[in-house]
Amino acid sequence: MKYESIQSLSDPQMKRLVGIEWSTLHAMLKVLEGNQGSKGRPPTLSLADQLLMSLSYWREYRTLLHVGMSYGVSELNASRIIRAVDDQLIQSGLFSLPKKLP
Repeated sequence: MKYESIQSLSDPQMKRLVGIEWSTLHAMLKVLEGNQGSKGRPPTLSLADQLLMSLSYWREYRTLLHVGMSYGVSELNASRIIRAVDDQLIQSGLFSLPKKLP
């Protein structure tokens, strides 16, 4: 699943696919773009694809090997990307999980 292939989805379809609506996805992308570094080798995946990979990992609880294979990166690289996305979103203070489940 690449970002280009899901752009035609409606909000309810997007919520079913990755668990968030388009507005939340765009807010997350803005946070990631603000924290993007320019050091080193350019990433294999775009920021949108990195975010989608992280969301699919959190939503589906697939192994890092399966997620990495779906996006064409190694298991180690998938782990690094997901950890970096997670850290950036938490540090922003805009996104968090609820303390208690209803």
